Amino acid sequence: MATAREAFEAKKLAARYGIVGKVAASYRMAGYEVDVMDGSAEAPAHFKAWRRGESLVVKVYQKSGRVPISVVEELASASGDSKPVLVLYGSGPKLTSEVLEKARELGVSIRRFRS
Repeated sequence: MATAREAFEAKKLAARYGIVGKVAASYRMAGYEVDVMDGSAEAPAHFKAWRRGESLVVKVYQKSGRVPISVVEELASASGDSKPVLVLYGSGPKLTSEVLEKARELGVSIRRFRS
């Protein structure tokens, strides 16, 4: 259960940052502190989230078609000490077995987000 303040901040994130904001808002509602990075869609990460000593670096991928391996590699290299998370927005992005294997190898979590 989210507090009224968390719900307010989540709604603000979604309104300000669009799709990236919607995903960040879901992390905010789950109790994470969220810091959205302003930048292009080609940036290695879109936002950072943390709570109770756990730190995440999240990239939202929303293009239709196959996810390139380079996205997983860039996210893993940009994560530093944080855990990298690749969020696939909608039903458009498709994963191949090579991308899944590379993600396991580099420790990148893959999540699907549909709203």
